[in-house]
Amino acid sequence: MIDIWKYSLLFLCLTQLAGAAEPKFETAQVVKFHGYEQTIQLTRGTAKAVLSPQAGGRVLAFSVDNQDVMYLDEQDKAWQPGKPKSSSAGRFDYGPELTVIPHPNLWSGDWTGEITGPHSARLTSPKDDAAGIQLVRDFQLAGSGPESAQAPWHLVCKQTIHNISKEVCEVCHWGRSFSPGGGICLIPLGDRPSRFPSKYAIYEEGAIINVRNTDEKIRERDGFLEILAPPRKPKLGFDSTAGWLGYLMPNNTLFVKRFATFPDRVYNEAAGLTLSVWYPTGPRIELEPIGPRERLKPGDSASFTEDWWVLPYSFPKAGEQVDLKELSKVVTSKLAAGPSPAGQ
Repeated sequence: MIDIWKYSLLFLCLTQLAGAAEPKFETAQVVKFHGYEQTIQLTRGTAKAVLSPQAGGRVLAFSVDNQDVMYLDEQDKAWQPGKPKSSSAGRFDYGPELTVIPHPNLWSGDWTGEITGPHSARLTSPKDDAAGIQLVRDFQLAGSGPESAQAPWHLVCKQTIHNISKEVCEVCHWGRSFSPGGGICLIPLGDRPSRFPSKYAIYEEGAIINVRNTDEKIRERDGFLEILAPPRKPKLGFDSTAGWLGYLMPNNTLFVKRFATFPDRVYNEAAGLTLSVWYPTGPRIELEPIGPRERLKPGDSASFTEDWWVLPYSFPKAGEQVDLKELSKVVTSKLAAGPSPAGQ
């Protein structure tokens, strides 16, 4: 992509001119990653994000201290230009899931990429005239690093939805990233009561959304819902306004997503969800923050931001359980110095 190479060369030159101000290895650069030849790698301290404009605008890898929280399947690793497109790792989309028309060019088409700063980049979709939408995703590695216990490195992911049609459209942000399976998903319930008797919804056969549930793999404890393993049906929905979720993996790594919630706005997913989790039996789990309804006139746009952290945290041993009160304190302290989500 011309933009990628142009900006990569520009920032390399600026880095050289700056001398010791920014080490070269911490400058955004274009690299080859598996079969993807035009990825943008952001590096800052021990944090690294690999972004792909090929086969959809995705985060192929995001790691801190070499602990990658993205699940990239083998088919994706072997992908080559011109071959059938796969789509795993750090995916994003827009909804409502059940009513937007298919948009394969936005989901897995050839995007463009550009480096926008020493630790930032932008991925831009093609214009999808049938859907009437164009997407732009901005990424930045932010924070003060490990020397600051209050502001570790994290990845800021902002998606902007542009209405390029001649009609009013109603859409919402829909994050859909894959992480390795086998962990414990932690949903803080927040201070507002849930609309669901079981405090979560489960998608049954035949498009039935069941809000009165019991499942031995899902339990409520200390202000959280814990998804301990794949439940009887994989797709779950939540209306929590706490504005974050955690996913604790067996390698003692906690993946945290923070996002704004808006209790007084309309959420136009079928069950009015702020968050969904897809946890099938197998090697992956999908963590899905959902934004509120955006009613866009022709030419209008709307943005939604997810902040991602990778934190060290011990996975419970057999017969033990997560100390949820301690975990909540750790997450709260780590996220305190980051950008505050709106709508809380």
